[in-house]
Amino acid sequence: MTMLQKGMPKEPVIAAEDLRVWYAGPAGPVRAVDGVSFEVAKGEILGLVGESGCGKSTLGRGLLGLLPDGAARDGSLLVGGRDVLAMSPKEARRLRGGELGMIFQEPLTRLNPLMRISDHFAETLKVHEPRLSRKEIERRALEALRVVGIPPTRFRAYPHEFSGGMRQRIMIALTLVVRPAFVVADEPTTALDVLVEAQIIRNLHELRSEFDTAMLLITHNLGIVAEACDRVAVMYAGRILEIGDAREVFANPQHSYTRELLRSVISLETDGLHYIDGAPPDLVAPPSGCRFHPRCPDAMVVCAQRSPEEKVVAGTAGGGTRVACWAAERRAGVADLGPEESRPLEREAISVADEA
Repeated sequence: MTMLQKGMPKEPVIAAEDLRVWYAGPAGPVRAVDGVSFEVAKGEILGLVGESGCGKSTLGRGLLGLLPDGAARDGSLLVGGRDVLAMSPKEARRLRGGELGMIFQEPLTRLNPLMRISDHFAETLKVHEPRLSRKEIERRALEALRVVGIPPTRFRAYPHEFSGGMRQRIMIALTLVVRPAFVVADEPTTALDVLVEAQIIRNLHELRSEFDTAMLLITHNLGIVAEACDRVAVMYAGRILEIGDAREVFANPQHSYTRELLRSVISLETDGLHYIDGAPPDLVAPPSGCRFHPRCPDAMVVCAQRSPEEKVVAGTAGGGTRVACWAAERRAGVADLGPEESRPLEREAISVADEA
């Protein structure tokens, strides 16, 4: 069962079921994404949050097949009802651009410094829509730039002639010019100031409103998720631990990791820094049971023995909040645990080396 209820008002654009992305490593396979399930409907923005190294970017790239040699995907990945993992590499590649798009981090590393912006658009459209005339290519490019607030007078400028925020908006325009049904936005506001960040978020909303685009927004910024996203998925050690309506999850987090993550956010009311003891686990040999249990303040004996099943434990919007957490399920009365399994787990002392 996926973490999103089937009774959605719109047909899912993309649906992952038990999706895995593993990398080959000298010590064994790295389980970067390990059994992830979710759906994104047309016109919906799903936020994906979690600590660095939890598998967020790997998941985003895995959805598009943009993985290095030595990586493998498994499970089920449906795009428009078609199983991408059953396609040949050539068939899957054809989905990129017109149906699946990606907005990358650090646009200056993605834009060719020797090409004008007009040439970037011409190259993109010629690859995906080779029958377009030069006049139509220019019209489509200028329309996309207008949506993100870039004036037509800058159409023939070079990437280095733009600010960081404008380059990021150009990356958004290059994605939307081919009008994909689903877009992965990987940290689109990293290293931008708050005013530019707000402009980028507004651009993403305009992308949704103009083209009804579904989107996976990967970010560390929980404030952006609260403002920009319909739902949020919380990821840890290659797995999604909690998913539900963004406002409900933030107002009433169910998983212990979600709660601790939210407590770590700094605001004007912050009078001390809060952090989660320890560090994310080694994904070559992750912990047994719940992968968060070595760091969890609510861990019980069962948490180290068995992985919890995903269950609806709270919320009403979008089918409720689904969570994989023994403690949350016990609070909700949907976990059948014996006295020994419910006993608090003794946490091992975390060394300085483990914290690093």
